[in-house]
Amino acid sequence: MIDENPKHGRWILTGSRRLTMMESVSQSLAGRTAVIHLMPLARSEARRFKRHPRSLDEAMFTGGYPRIIDRRISPSDWLASYVQTYLERNVHLVSAVGDLVAFQRFVQLCASRTSQLLNYSSLALDAGVSQPTAKAWLSILEATFIAFRLQPYFGNIGKRLVKVPKLHFYDTGLVCWLLGIRDAAQLALHPLRGPIFETWVVSEILKHRLNRGENAGLFFYRDRHGVESDLIIDEGRRLTVVEAKAGRTATQDLVNAGRQAAEAIGKTAKVSRIVVYGGDADQNRSDATVLAWDSIDNHRW
Repeated sequence: MIDENPKHGRWILTGSRRLTMMESVSQSLAGRTAVIHLMPLARSEARRFKRHPRSLDEAMFTGGYPRIIDRRISPSDWLASYVQTYLERNVHLVSAVGDLVAFQRFVQLCASRTSQLLNYSSLALDAGVSQPTAKAWLSILEATFIAFRLQPYFGNIGKRLVKVPKLHFYDTGLVCWLLGIRDAAQLALHPLRGPIFETWVVSEILKHRLNRGENAGLFFYRDRHGVESDLIIDEGRRLTVVEAKAGRTATQDLVNAGRQAAEAIGKTAKVSRIVVYGGDADQNRSDATVLAWDSIDNHRW
C-alpha cells in the first residue's frame, strides 16, 4: 500500500523494542521510515499530570511510565506486572532465553550496578552465567529499552582513560522495584540513592535530547587517576560537564564537582559546567551553574 501511495504520514508502527532487532521484519524500510524513540515520561511531561510526583524521592521512586502517574497506581504493583509480562513476552520475542528466573536475577544485578562501570566478568560471575551470555542478555535489555550503555569520552585527550562503558537504566522507578524498594521513603537512607539519582539525571537529559531529535553526543569521563564526570555533552566545539549530586545543600564541595574533569578536557574545547543537585534553589556561580533537580527540564540540554 505504501508503494502504491507513497504519501508521508499515513502509517504509525508502534512497538516495545527496536525495529532493527526484529527478525520478523522482512524489509529494512530504509529511507521510508522515521524512527522515533518514545521514552518514559520526562520531568517536563510528568508535571503536566495533576497528581505528578512532587519530591525528588517520589519522582525517582515513581519513574516515568505514564499509566502509573496518570492513574496514580502504586508503582510497585504496576511494575511487578510489567516485569512479569516483559519477561514472559518481550524477552522471548527478542531472544530465546531459556531460564527466565536466571534472567530476572541478571536484571536485578544490573539494577544494583546502575551508574557504575560495566564489569562483564563480575556481572557474569554474580549471575552464574558466562560472559558471552551476560553480554547477550545486556543487549536484550538495550533492545527492549530497559537499560543502556553510556560510552566514555575520549576526545583528543592524551591521558590514559577508562575505556569501559557505564550502565544506566531508562527508568529509575524500575530500578527501585528491582532493588526491592517499595516506598519512596526508603530512598532517603538507601545506600544506592546517589547512583539512582545519577541515573535519573542522565536519563532525564537523554530523554530531553531524544524528544527534540538529538540521539548522540552523551558520554562520561574518567581517567586512571580517578578524575571523573558523570556526563559529558559533546556539541562539537562546546562541551558541557554535568555532575549529579543527590545532596540537598549546595556546599562548596558539591559546587566543585566536575571541576577537575572540566580542566582536563578544557584544553581542546570550550567547556561549561553544570551541577544538578537534590536541593530546591538554582544558583549561578562564577564557573558553574547549579540546578535544582526540579529545574532540570528548564535547561536546554
